[in-house]
Amino acid sequence: MGNISGLEADNRIRDVVIVGGGTAGWMAAAALAKHLAPMNIRIRLVESEAIGTVGVGEATVPPIMDFIRQLGIAEDELVSAICATFKLGIAYRDWTRPGDFYFHPFGPTSAGMGAVSFPAYWLKMFLAGKAARLEEYSMQAAAAAQNKFMRPVHAPNTPLNKITYALHFDASLFAAYLSRFAQTLGVERIAGTVCAVSLRGEDGCIESVTLDNGETLTGDLFIDCSGIRARLIGEALDVGFDDWSRWLPCDRAMVAHNAPATNPAPYTLVTARDAGWQWRIPLQHRTGNGHVYCSGFMDDDSARNLLLASLDDGPLAEPTALRFTPGRRRKAWAKNCVALGLACGFLEPLEATSIHLIQRGIAMLLKFFPDRQFEQADIERYNRMLEFEFARVRDFLLMHYAHTERPGAFWEHCRAIPLTDTLQEKIDLFRSRGRILREDTELFPIQSWLSVMIGQNIVPRGYDPMTDSLDAAKVAQKLEAIRAQVKQCAGAMPDHRDFIRQHCAAEMA
Repeated sequence: MGNISGLEADNRIRDVVIVGGGTAGWMAAAALAKHLAPMNIRIRLVESEAIGTVGVGEATVPPIMDFIRQLGIAEDELVSAICATFKLGIAYRDWTRPGDFYFHPFGPTSAGMGAVSFPAYWLKMFLAGKAARLEEYSMQAAAAAQNKFMRPVHAPNTPLNKITYALHFDASLFAAYLSRFAQTLGVERIAGTVCAVSLRGEDGCIESVTLDNGETLTGDLFIDCSGIRARLIGEALDVGFDDWSRWLPCDRAMVAHNAPATNPAPYTLVTARDAGWQWRIPLQHRTGNGHVYCSGFMDDDSARNLLLASLDDGPLAEPTALRFTPGRRRKAWAKNCVALGLACGFLEPLEATSIHLIQRGIAMLLKFFPDRQFEQADIERYNRMLEFEFARVRDFLLMHYAHTERPGAFWEHCRAIPLTDTLQEKIDLFRSRGRILREDTELFPIQSWLSVMIGQNIVPRGYDPMTDSLDAAKVAQKLEAIRAQVKQCAGAMPDHRDFIRQHCAAEMA
């Protein structure tokens, strides 16, 4: 009986070359080294001492905790090493209109009643004027309002059982930590700058990269973490870039750090400005501040001055100016090259999704990890999944801009942005009966969409008729019980500052 074609040949990936360090490069190196260890794959990462990293991404979303746990990293050790604080959500100040405030918390709020979900029965009562603000039923929002934090504990039938959180951290320290971790797993770090890329004549795949010192590195799989330049996937393989500026108007950022807060808040503060918005992110050793704006409505000097004027004290250094084009590479995987981080795309910092999209790219690469035949069906499926992830994040961000009542030319421009078909459908579905569907692997859960839509005054005309199957008095009792329990549990939690001091204080702080 003949052999099945291809099974005898050894087509296993033997050499992986990662071009670029920073957050994306070292996340990829650490994850591949950890999960592919039994395969004895050689992993080399080329990192230039001369090329700086953007490294301003200081906020994350809850899936980062899964990434850390899957690597087997001790959380307290990591938090201490990278001067991190904890994040329970995002507070929006002056966003919907001047003087307004709402909170987008992480995690679920409460269980359903029978076949009716919490968002459905809360919304019915809210529309009738018989329910409190959504934040009062969220453990994360209530704790954040009091600067409280703790990790979930085994306390069945209480909100303390499901506390959901992410981290604020120094991205440069995070990359340095993962660099040390990955190198202990056998990743080879090579200092140098890629100055040439050679393609194979027969199939157009990358054959090798040549460094500025003349060294040539051959590989089977190349991972492009070279930043906005996209040295491999953009320049060498000529994969185009889709500009999404028509949906996401901001294209500049000014970044400055100042002294750390005495009692750091366990959330990111976002404040709307005349031509964009400003973040405040507390770390153990400093407070991160950034002003994200649209260059069509504000010049760089004005943006810098606005940022500096808003700081509680003087900056630790001169603000850093950044320019970006929101959008994504048309293919995240082409030939034998996968792009991660800025080489793959960047939307904007609102809602802190950039590190998550790196994480998703890595997870999908492991799911579709190739051999040297690089099956096109796998590559195409990978690209469709990453395109879906980017598009759904884009829709969520666009909703923040398109639905505000702020005055001014910039915000009027935002309200005139045509919605994508997928976002329009989401909003139409919510406006009719308050329904929200989470599709496939999209990042933001139903609770996130609900928090932002209600926070930005997108109010349904009616409620889900299924809620009429519930006894109104019992629903009212349930809501009051949730609210009281959340308030009681938040009051019993330690201060965020005290929790850090007890478990994971940073020496350099």
